[in-house]
Amino acid sequence: MSFIETEERAALREAVAGLVKKYDHQYFIDCARAGRKTDELWKEAGELGFIGVNLPEEYGGGGAGMYELAIVMEEMAAGGSGLLMMVVSPAICGNIIARFGTDEQKQKWIPGLADGSITMAFGITEPDAGSNSHQITTTARRDGDEWLLSGRKVFISGVDQAEAVLIVARTEDSKTGRLKPALFIVPTDAPGFEAQVIEMDIINPEKQFTLFLDDVRLPSDALVGSEDAALSQLFAGLNPERIMASASAVGMGRYALERAVEYANERSVWKTPIGAHQAIAHPLAQGKIELEMAKLMMQKAATLYDAGDDWGAAVPANMAKYAAGEATAKIVDQAVQTLGGNGLTVEYGLAAMLPLSRLTRIAPVSREMILNFVSQTCLGLPKSY
Repeated sequence: MSFIETEERAALREAVAGLVKKYDHQYFIDCARAGRKTDELWKEAGELGFIGVNLPEEYGGGGAGMYELAIVMEEMAAGGSGLLMMVVSPAICGNIIARFGTDEQKQKWIPGLADGSITMAFGITEPDAGSNSHQITTTARRDGDEWLLSGRKVFISGVDQAEAVLIVARTEDSKTGRLKPALFIVPTDAPGFEAQVIEMDIINPEKQFTLFLDDVRLPSDALVGSEDAALSQLFAGLNPERIMASASAVGMGRYALERAVEYANERSVWKTPIGAHQAIAHPLAQGKIELEMAKLMMQKAATLYDAGDDWGAAVPANMAKYAAGEATAKIVDQAVQTLGGNGLTVEYGLAAMLPLSRLTRIAPVSREMILNFVSQTCLGLPKSY
């Protein structure tokens, strides 16, 4: 890992930043308030090769890695239009299919995932499982050469934008308390598949859904990888999920910090810019420091993942997600405070970021579960649950 990005990575960062100037935070907010999707941004990002930059070249992707996809995510969010489906479709679903799918599955799905013409959602969370994935009850049972899938999922992002959902289930004979996940590609128009929107108090064009699967019949080739895959396949998707969540949070924090700094330099009270006062300057400086530290951990996680070290990437990926969420929640709050009453106006666009920034401490994995993971994995402390 180098602290100096290559020319190719720097060029990618510049190109994405250039694109998102066309589809800025106002575009993002306008789409959300009007109930529209960010289709124009998604389409152009796909055509430029940004969405599938991490996917295999032989199937239409960019042939790079999670480091590059995290650059795309960070710069989109830094421009004010961080898209949640970037986390889900190319990072989680794309990586899992690329690593564990059959050649036929790769040929069928990856070209579309790479250019954005296909979007895939990811379904793991359940109403009674939450953070405890070992309690997943969505079950797949064989019926001849086919599968029947039944269960419920909750807080599944972007189902209305997706052609399919990659569902985490367990096979019927998996009776132990340890999760042995089986992953299935489920078309959103399959009989027995129903999605209901969850009303959220968050201004975001990408919505959350509850899924109901009632004996959804799937062909044998809907199964991705092994039906008794232990946790190896999930690490292939969940580490990228945490890396991308970190990139999104870092970008969001950058956006809010830039708006606060601009205002603190321009706004004068008692004949001096308010940014000259330590009560304003120090919290912003602290936010910058914490954001940069989170970014470094994110880059470490992406580097280890791209090197093929799934377990080695798990700790920094979780640490990065924790650090980025904590830093960004504080920065957005401080940005609003810096602008005072203006921070709550539609004109400046920061207030709408408050619930989104708060979400970075909860999803896709809560700060408390990350602390559990670090205390047990890194410190060797006993489990509390």
